[in-house]
Amino acid sequence: MPGKHILLIVGGGIAAYKACDLIRTLRRAGATVTCVLTDGGARFVTAMTLAALSERPVHTSLWDLDEAEMGHIQLSRQADLVVVVPATADLLARMAAGIADDLATTLLLATDKPVLVAPAMNVRMWLHPATQRNVATLRADGITVVPPDEGAMACGEYGPGRLPAIDALSDVILARFAAPAPRPGLLAGRHMLVTAGPTHEPIDPVRYIANRSSGKQGFAIAAALAARGARVTLVAGPVALPTPPGVDRVDVETARDMAVAVDAALPADAAILVAAVADWHVAPSPQKIKKTRDGTPALVLRENPDILATLAAHPRRPALLVGFAAETEDVVAHATAKRLRKAVDWIVANDVSGDVMGGDENSVHLITAAGVESWATASKTLVAERLADRITDQFS
Repeated sequence: MPGKHILLIVGGGIAAYKACDLIRTLRRAGATVTCVLTDGGARFVTAMTLAALSERPVHTSLWDLDEAEMGHIQLSRQADLVVVVPATADLLARMAAGIADDLATTLLLATDKPVLVAPAMNVRMWLHPATQRNVATLRADGITVVPPDEGAMACGEYGPGRLPAIDALSDVILARFAAPAPRPGLLAGRHMLVTAGPTHEPIDPVRYIANRSSGKQGFAIAAALAARGARVTLVAGPVALPTPPGVDRVDVETARDMAVAVDAALPADAAILVAAVADWHVAPSPQKIKKTRDGTPALVLRENPDILATLAAHPRRPALLVGFAAETEDVVAHATAKRLRKAVDWIVANDVSGDVMGGDENSVHLITAAGVESWATASKTLVAERLADRITDQFS
């Protein structure tokens, strides 16, 4: 992290005092930290304290900056990452609405750099539908939201809403800048099969059944394996992503297309099935289905081939078979059961109840016969590098 510049916005909540420890932690990691103190934040911590810890000027007002050079624009563009700690319900609401009525919200609207927010507030405020809508909006806009911890509140209540522990929060921030050590050539001579993206199951010539998979995680894994010298076959559903360097790409549309392409790509030393394959398909109409007064047409669902289970029982089964489990509840329990049910070696489980399927970050659990490893939230590129390292170790 040396050489990285963090712009830290301190919001107006009791957890503002924890920003002091975050500054120390980030600076020990080699980062430069510049603080913006909101009016509310100044009720809990002083500008002098933040200046002493960061050893840099603290900005508090839009009008303190040199408007001749559009200071708020420069401040927002000079950082490598903008971090909001604590992100109060009010600050989240103003961010989601695009309001720019003070220095903090103005630079958040003006920045072209990644933004990470760590909410902290009363449990009822956090669980309120308005706050949850605002958080969903921010995630959809590409902002990383680190969920609050559960515990006792300063107000005496208990539940989700506490600022995450500073060590955990700093790990999330540091992970964004972690540079994986290159491991070129370690998979030379190995064939890796990767699937990625969604499948589209036609209903008629203009409609289809699909899911929100972006393909980003699978493409990142294919790229990481190719960078280690492997011959990589990437079977991709309908996504608009560039083919990673050194990767052989096969484009498919439906789950049945993908099953055929996977079988054709064998043999492989390892198969990493990341694609979010549709479980069902329908018999498509040859013509566009018209809306009529007779009611909604019935769609008769038929089960698609189970590519993962089929590959596990295949005579040319890869030596290492890795599946992905996208879950919205009881993530580890469902994924652990899936690993046993499908007879695969590893399952990578992730919670897709948020913006994971369209976002740039992922928080996963690697489930093997040895147990469960929970990895900190990181970019999908970093998750891919870490998984590629584990696969490399398996073959070394």
